[in-house]
Amino acid sequence: MTSQSDLNPQLTQKKALTVRFQRIAIIGYVGLLLLMPLWLFLIAPREGHSNGFIFVVYILPLLLPLKGIIQDKPYTYAWANFIVMFYFIHGFTLLWVAQEQLLWVLLELLFASMMFIGCTYYARHRGQELGLKIRKLKDELAQEKAEQEYDRKNR
Repeated sequence: MTSQSDLNPQLTQKKALTVRFQRIAIIGYVGLLLLMPLWLFLIAPREGHSNGFIFVVYILPLLLPLKGIIQDKPYTYAWANFIVMFYFIHGFTLLWVAQEQLLWVLLELLFASMMFIGCTYYARHRGQELGLKIRKLKDELAQEKAEQEYDRKNR
C-alpha cells in the first residue's frame, strides 16, 4: 500500500540534521542575495560598469535557483552549487585586488561557503530521505548495453 508521504515528498519528515543543513543553505543564499545588490549598488558602486551589467552578472545568477529553493527541491539545492562557485571566485579575486573592501569580501565568502556546504549536504540528506538516487554511470552503461543486445537479438 502506498503511503501519503510516498505520493507527496513534502510530507516526508525531515531529520534534524537535514533541517540544519537547509537552514545553513538558506542563510547563505539569502545573505548573498541581500549582500550583492547592497554592496555593488550602494556601498561600493563599480565604476565603469552599468547597473544593468552588474545586475546581470552579479545578481541574476542568484535568482535562478529561487523557485526551486522555495519549492524545497533537493535537485535545485544540488545544482545551485555551480552558481555559488562564481561567488567564491569573485571573493577570492577581490581578496587580492580590493583590500579596502575586505569586510564585504569576507561576508561574500562566508555566505558563499554557508550556501555551498548547506546546499551540498541538504541535497544529499534530503535525497536519501526521499529515496532519490543518482544511478552510477557503470550501471547505466551496462543497462544500455543489455538493451542494445536485446534489440539485436529481436530484429
